[in-house]
Amino acid sequence: MLLRLNVADNRPLHEQVAGAIRRAIAEGECRPGERLPPARDLSRALGMNVNTVLRGLRTLREEGLLEFRRGRGVAVADGADQRSALVDRVRDLVADAAHLGYGKSDLIDMIRGMP
Repeated sequence: MLLRLNVADNRPLHEQVAGAIRRAIAEGECRPGERLPPARDLSRALGMNVNTVLRGLRTLREEGLLEFRRGRGVAVADGADQRSALVDRVRDLVADAAHLGYGKSDLIDMIRGMP
């Protein structure tokens, strides 16, 4: 798995790691059920602290994109390839709403009000 980080990106490194893995899943580089390299290997390849990589991996686990399997490592969750596109669209919506002065709770109210 080849992760590409943008050095000009000003987001925190753990968010960049999560984004790179999200992108790899969305582009089919990592398929559901496939194991990811160990966090230590990823941290060495990216030249960053292992805890930063682990924080990015935990973010993706919370989103349902990764599964942590005791003794077997981290694997891409079933359905992750479909969910990642939706999560990206939701992130874009939240960013657009924030640009227009709406918060997440405003978006939730809008969604609840839809037929």
